[in-house]
Amino acid sequence: MKPNTPDTTNPWLDFQGPNLGYVQEMYEVFETDPDSVDPELARLFEQWGPPVFEEAGQVNENGKQAFTAKGYEATDFLYKVAQAVKLAEDIRTNGHLAADIYPLFKRERNGIDFDLKQYGLTTADLKAMPASIISEFIPKKYTNGYEAIEYLKMLYTRTISFELDHVHDLEEKKWLTQMVESTASGFKLPDEKKKRVLKRLTEVDGFEKFLHKTFVGQKRFSIEGVDSLVPLLDEIVSKSVRGGTKSINIGMAHRGRLNVLAHVLGKPYKNIFSEFQHAPNKELVPSEGSIGVTFGWTGDVKYHLGAGRKIKEENTREAVISLANNPSHLEFVNPIVNGFTRAAQDDRTKSGYPVHDPKASMAIIIHGDAAFPGQGVVAETLNLSQLNGYQTGGTIHIIANNMIGFTTESRDSRSTRYSSDLAKGFEIPIIHVNADDPEAVLAAALVAYEYREKFKKDFLIDLIGYRRFGHNEMDEPMTTNPEMYKLVHAHPTPREVYAERLVEQGVITKEEAQRYVDEHAAMLKDYYDQVGEKQDGNLEDADVPKVIESGIPAVETKVSLEELQKINQDLLKRPDNFNVFKKLDKILMRRSDALNEGNKVDWALAEVLAFASILKDGTPVRLTGQDSERGTFAHRNLVLHDPDTGETFSPLHTLDGAKASFAIHNSPLSEAAVIGFEYGYNVYSEDTLVLWEAQYGDFANTAQVFFDQFIAAGRAKWGQKSGLVMLLPHGYEGQGPEHSSARLERFLSLAAENNWTVANLSSAAQYFHILRRQAAILGKEEVRPLVLMTPKSLLRNQIFASEPQEFSEGEFKSFIEQPGLGKNKDAVERIVCTTGKMAIDLAQAVDGKEDMDWLHIVRIEEIYPFPFAGVQELFASYPNLKEIKWVQEEPKNMGAWTFVEPRLRAASPEGVTVDYIGRRRRSSPAEGDPTIHKKIQNHIITSALTRE
Repeated sequence: MKPNTPDTTNPWLDFQGPNLGYVQEMYEVFETDPDSVDPELARLFEQWGPPVFEEAGQVNENGKQAFTAKGYEATDFLYKVAQAVKLAEDIRTNGHLAADIYPLFKRERNGIDFDLKQYGLTTADLKAMPASIISEFIPKKYTNGYEAIEYLKMLYTRTISFELDHVHDLEEKKWLTQMVESTASGFKLPDEKKKRVLKRLTEVDGFEKFLHKTFVGQKRFSIEGVDSLVPLLDEIVSKSVRGGTKSINIGMAHRGRLNVLAHVLGKPYKNIFSEFQHAPNKELVPSEGSIGVTFGWTGDVKYHLGAGRKIKEENTREAVISLANNPSHLEFVNPIVNGFTRAAQDDRTKSGYPVHDPKASMAIIIHGDAAFPGQGVVAETLNLSQLNGYQTGGTIHIIANNMIGFTTESRDSRSTRYSSDLAKGFEIPIIHVNADDPEAVLAAALVAYEYREKFKKDFLIDLIGYRRFGHNEMDEPMTTNPEMYKLVHAHPTPREVYAERLVEQGVITKEEAQRYVDEHAAMLKDYYDQVGEKQDGNLEDADVPKVIESGIPAVETKVSLEELQKINQDLLKRPDNFNVFKKLDKILMRRSDALNEGNKVDWALAEVLAFASILKDGTPVRLTGQDSERGTFAHRNLVLHDPDTGETFSPLHTLDGAKASFAIHNSPLSEAAVIGFEYGYNVYSEDTLVLWEAQYGDFANTAQVFFDQFIAAGRAKWGQKSGLVMLLPHGYEGQGPEHSSARLERFLSLAAENNWTVANLSSAAQYFHILRRQAAILGKEEVRPLVLMTPKSLLRNQIFASEPQEFSEGEFKSFIEQPGLGKNKDAVERIVCTTGKMAIDLAQAVDGKEDMDWLHIVRIEEIYPFPFAGVQELFASYPNLKEIKWVQEEPKNMGAWTFVEPRLRAASPEGVTVDYIGRRRRSSPAEGDPTIHKKIQNHIITSALTRE
C-alpha cells in the first residue's frame, strides 16, 4: 500500500462525487479483502492511498454535499470516475462491434459510438482526470482521461479487435489487457520485415493465379481472400521455434491447403504441378520429419494430403513442422492433431505416468467459419483442452473466415454473431482481425503466442476475409451470392492492398513491387516446365504392398509362468498407509493364487498381466475411455482410490522392472474427439500401445467418421500407420438396443486389404495373446489397428477364464475348436461356426450332454482377416460333413453373417450346405424386453444343437 499523498497534491481532491462516504467505506473493505472491490477503484487505492476529505457541511450549487480539504473542493467525484471507468470497460467489451475488421465493407456501428453524453461526461471532465484512471497500461504520452479514452477507442475499433470479457480468470484478464493496451498497441514492423511480408503475399497470390490460368477448371480451393494466413503461420511458427518448440502440428481443411503446403510446409512447386498433371513424383515429396508418408497405395486428392519438413530459426533452433492428412470431413482432424501434439510432448521412456512437457510441441488448427460452429467435433475437441489426459499446453486456433460456407452465407449458417462464439464457452480469448491488414495479423500472432506460452491454454484468431472464387474453381458464385460477389469482384487482392500501402509509406516503389510479381511468375513457369507432359497413373501404384498383404507374421507372445506369478504378486502391492475399499480389496486379493495350478485367470487379470508384461518389454501403454480406470463393468480397477484420503494409486506405475510408462485416463463423455485424439497419439507415437475403450460398443456410432475416413483407410490413402486398439463391449444380455451391439457388421464392411484386425474372442488367454501380438508389431510395416468386441457378462464367467499354462505355453489362435467335440471325425455331420459370447453360450449348453458326436463347434476368433486356409482344412477333415451353420446373436442383416457367408461357402467341401441360425432381419439391433430376449436366445441355441 502506498502512503497517502500529501494534502497539497492529494489527487482525491481533484474530483467530485455525490457519495464520497461510499469511497471511504470501500477503502475499509479494500484493506481486508482487496479482491472484492471494483478493480478500477482498487487500483486508485493502491496508487493514491486512502481517500482523505474534510466535510464542510455545505451544499454546492448542484444541491450535492460538498467536501473540502485544504481549500480544495471535491464534488461529483465518484460519479465521474465511475462513469469514466464504465466507458473504458464498455470500449474494451464492445469495441469489436464497431471495429474495422471486414475487408469488403465497413460495418454499421448500430449506436456503438461511445458518446460521452451517454455517460454523463464531458471532454473537460475527462481531461481533469489522470490517464491512469482509464488504464494503467497505456503509453505515458497519454496524460489525461480524455486522451486515454480516445486512445482506447482507436485501439479497440481498428482492423484488429478483441473479445476478452468472457475470460474470467483475473490474472489472465489483466495480462491480456496489458498486452492489448501496451505491448500490442506499439507493435510496429521495420521496413525490411514489411518488404518480406509483401514478398510472401506476392508468393501466395502469384501461386494461386498461376494455378488458375494453367490448370483451368481443376479444383484447388484457393486461399485468395485470406492470403494473410500464410504470413500469420510463418510468424507463429517462427516464434515457437525460437522459443524452443521441437515440433509444430497443423490441421486444416482443404481451403488454402495447397498454398500452405507450398509456402509453410515447403512442398516444392514442381511436386504440386506434378499432382495436377496426374503424375505425382513420390521421390520428390519432402518426407523429412513428416508424420507418416504422404502417399498410400490408393492415394488421395492433392488438397487432402499432408507433408512435413525440418525448419531452423536463428541457425540454432530446429523443429519439425507437419500438416496432417485430412479428408473432406473438415473439422474431424482437430482432435487428431491434438493427439499428435500430446504424443510429442510425453516422455514415455520411464515407468509411471509419462512426463508431460507442453513446451516440446504445439498444435495449430485452421478452421472454416461455417464448420467451426457447425460441426460438433469442434466443441468436443475444445472440451479436451484443459483435461489432464488430453491437454497440450494450448492450441492456437485460426478461423480462415471467408464469410460463407459453399453457397450458404453467414446469416444462414449460424445463430451467433461471430463464427468464433463457440469458443467463449471455454473462456478462450478471441481476436478478430481484418485479413487485408497483414501487420494487424502479425500483431494477433504475437498476442496468441505469448498467451499460450504463459498460460498454456487455447487462443483463437478470427482471420476475417472473403473467398475470391466459388467453393471450387468450377463454381459460379454470382448465381447464388450476387451481392457478396459484386463486392469481391470490385475489391483489390490483399497483395495489392498492402503493396499500395507500402508505396504510400515510401517503404517500396511501384516498380519494386511489380518486380516481386514478375520474378515469382518467372520462377513458377520454370518449375512448371520441369514437370513435363501429363501422365496417367500406373496401375501398379494401387497394389497393396506385399508386407501388408502377407498379414501379421508369427509372433511369440507367451510369458513364463514364473514371470507371470512374480508380476501378479507385484500388482497386489500397495504403498504404506494406502487403504483400498474393503469389498474391492477382497476381490483383488483373490487374484493372488490365480496362476497356481487348478485355478483360472479371468479377463481383467489377463489384461493387466498383458499390460505389465508389455511394459517390462519396454513398450509404453496408454488406455482411455469414459470409465476405463475402474472399468464400465467394475472389472478392471487399475486405479485404486483410498476411501479415507481420496488419494489414488495404480500398481502399474510401480511395477518392478517396467521400462516404459503407463497412462490411463477416464475420458469425457465423448466418443468422436477422444478416439480421434487417441488415433493421432498412436500415429505420432508408433511405439506406444494405445487403447480406446467404449463405455458400450454401441457408443462408437458417434465416432463413425474416424473409423471410416482415418482408421480404416488412412494407410491406403496416405500411408499413415496405426496400431490403435479399440475395445468395444459387445454381447446380447437383454439390455436393449443400445447396450447390446457394437455393430460388428460395420467394421467388417470396412475390412479389406488387411487394413485392420477384427476379433471377437472367447477366452481370457486369447485376449492376453492378441494384446501382446499387437504390441510386438508396433512401429513395424505389419502394424494395423485392432478392433476387439469385448465381453460384458462373460468378464467373470469361469468358462471364459483360462488355465495358467495357456499364458505360458499358448499363442493367439485365429479359430478354436470346442473342447470335447469333433473327436470322432466320421460321425460329425454338422459344424456350427460362431464367435464371441455366442460360443460360450453354446459351450455351456453342450456341457455334460451325451450323444453329441454328430456335432462340432468352431469359434472364429479372428473374423478379419478370415482364417480361410485353416477353416477350409478343418472342414475337409470331416468326411461325412453335411452342413455348416453360422450361429449368431445379432439379427441376420447385422453381425458377421453377411461377411462370413461367402467365405464359409468357398471353404466348405462340395455338397455341404451353409446356413444361418439367429435372429431374423431387424431394423433395431436388439429387443427391448428382457423376457423376449431370453426366449429368442434360447431358441437360437436349441436350433443350433438340435439334429434335424
